[in-house]
Formats: sequence, C-alpha cells, structure tokens
Amino acid sequence: MTAQSLSGLRVIDASRVLAGPYCGQALGDHGADVIKIEPPAGDETRTFGPPVNAGGAAYFQALNRNKRGIVLDMGQPQGREAFWQLLETADVLIENFKASTWRAWGIATPEAICDRFRRLVHCRITGFGDDGPLGGMPGYDAAIQAASGLMSINGEPDGPALRLGIPVVDLATGMQATIAVLAALQERARSGRGQLCDVSLHDCALGIAHPHASNYLWTKKAPQRSGNGHPNIAPYDAFETASIPIYIAVGNERQFGTLCEVLGCPDMARDPRFGTNLDRIANREALREALLGHLRAHDGRQVVATLIKAGVPAAPVLDVPEAIQTPHARHRHMVIEHPGYQGVGFPVKLSRTPAALRGLPPLKGQHNHEVLAEAGFSAADIAHLEASGALGPVPDS
Repeated sequence: MTAQSLSGLRVIDASRVLAGPYCGQALGDHGADVIKIEPPAGDETRTFGPPVNAGGAAYFQALNRNKRGIVLDMGQPQGREAFWQLLETADVLIENFKASTWRAWGIATPEAICDRFRRLVHCRITGFGDDGPLGGMPGYDAAIQAASGLMSINGEPDGPALRLGIPVVDLATGMQATIAVLAALQERARSGRGQLCDVSLHDCALGIAHPHASNYLWTKKAPQRSGNGHPNIAPYDAFETASIPIYIAVGNERQFGTLCEVLGCPDMARDPRFGTNLDRIANREALREALLGHLRAHDGRQVVATLIKAGVPAAPVLDVPEAIQTPHARHRHMVIEHPGYQGVGFPVKLSRTPAALRGLPPLKGQHNHEVLAEAGFSAADIAHLEASGALGPVPDS
C-alpha cells in the first residue's frame, strides 16, 4: 500500500494497560512503526478476560494492533541498555512508569530523558502527574472518575453516583496523549528538539467534565445527577414509546418545533412554558410528561426515522451487539474482521492516507530478534541478552 500519514515514525510504546497503548495503537493505525515493550510477565491486560484466546484477552488485542512486540526485563542492566539503544533511533517514547522506577534506573526526572535523547518526544502518562499534592500517586480509570467528579454527575437524580460504563478517563487520556505527541512532533519539525509531554488521567478527566465544571465555575452551584437528561438543554433525554426506548436530542427552537409537528402537537411549541430552551429547562418535568403522553402513542422506530429525516437528532437506544452490526456501522467499516482478529474499526478516515490494519496484536516477545537486529544488535548480542534473562525467563534446557 502507499505510505500512510505517519509512515517513517518510530515509536517505542513501553506503556501498559489502556491509555498509553491506546495512544500507541492510534499512531500505529496511521503508519507509525510502533514497538511495544513488555516486562517478562507481560502487559496485565493480556489476562483481562474472558474472552481470551492464544493471543491474549480481547481487551489486550483491542489496544495493541499495528505493533511489534518485544520483552525486556529492565530490572536488569542488560535490559536497560537494550532499551537505551532502542531510544537512539526512536522519535517517540510512550510510558507510564513510576517516577521511582526511573530514579532506580538512574534517571533523576522524566525531563532528563529528552536531555539524553534530544530529538525524542517523551509522552509520559501518569495518574496525577509527578508534582503537586497527589504527584506520583497511582491512578486507575474508575478511581480518577471518582476523584474528578465524573461519577458524581452520572446516575439518576435520586440514586447513587455511578462509574461511567466505559473507561472514559483512560480513553480520553489516550486521545489527549496522541494529540500531545503530534503537537510535539510538529514543533520538533521547526526546532529540531523533542520535549516531555506530561499527560495525567486526573487532568484529562477534569478536561472532559463539560459542561458540569464550567457550569460550577460560573454559578458556584454543585452539579446534580440528571439521569439521561442534559443539565443545559431540553428536551435532551431518553423517552419510552409504544415500542422501544428512544433518545431525542433537541438543540434549538427549530428542532423543537419540528418535534412537536412530528408528534402531532404543534401547539406545544407555542406554549409559553416551552417557548425557549431556558423556558423548557425551567419546566423540564412538565415538558417531559407532555412529550411522554404523545410518544407513548407512537412507534419509536418510526418516530426516529421521521425525526432524523426532518433534521432532529434522535436514535433508538441500542445495545452493543445491535449498534456494532447496523448497516451504517458496516458501511463506515467500523468492524474489522481478519483471520485471527476481530476489532473495532478506525474512527478517523483520511482521504489520501487512510488508517490500515498492517499487523495483528503481537504475541509476547514475538519480534525480539527482528527489532533488536534492526537496532544494531548482532546475533551474538541477542544470544547474550537471551542467556542473561534480559529478554524474559530463560527456557529450561
């Protein structure tokens, strides 16, 4: 195939679990040569199952396509020396090591990596960053959802705070890390210098707490849980119909008027309680009950089809199997099926240099010899690394 947008870029992905691997995969999808470094025990997501097959859990495989995999025991000096040598020709390093781990390896601060490798873009992903009152503290997605306020606004008004059903903080952090890497590479094209990209789950969680964080900063009133409703827009909610639950997302007055026409209640658009979005927010419960009274007489699928054609965002409430198998998802190639691999497709479509599946998620240590040879290690060097255990446990003879 023709060169992709990031062809020629060399990425060392020494991260584990979700945010860092998600970033590495995004770069690999668009052509970067991504080398995934795992400890001898492997990335723990290989065991995050079921489902699990010979290549590891579906969880792992969903985050590690388009990478080559090697094992390095960086607790050993020989493993660390191999790591430093790999960085000599790398453009990007993605990692989520503890700061104490770096210090044990003789690196005083994460910034020192860029002093040693002056063109390297060093993307460091942490729970809370390395400084501040919580600097260096561990952070996983759900704990950061709790600490950032995201859980507090998720759930029914009279129910408990709930974790969002996807690891939204990890995913958002992986996206922000990808943006950070690309921004730093763009700047390097001007300056010739790499830099540290400091990306923390905590910061990224607060960054996506929209509009709740900004609402609070303006009003100093704590946001409340609103179930499926929206704190700033109405009607923007899930509704029962005569057949299936649907979601209606009205964003302006024209859309509200169209909704009322479709439901056969045009006078509702002229009701002073519902005339503007601010009116509808002030009379949210009355609006909801009025809409439900009409929607319960309609087939939800037909209402959705009519609303969408009329320019009003609406959708049936689908489960994951239904959503991933819709004709539109298939048309947009949002499912990849390849011998030995099934995964979600590429969300970004570039017209000339599209993303592509170039390699399946690697087996642990699958590309040890290949990658090390490219980095300048001789066959004897690699054999020595194997014998020392720097490439993982030495097999019994």
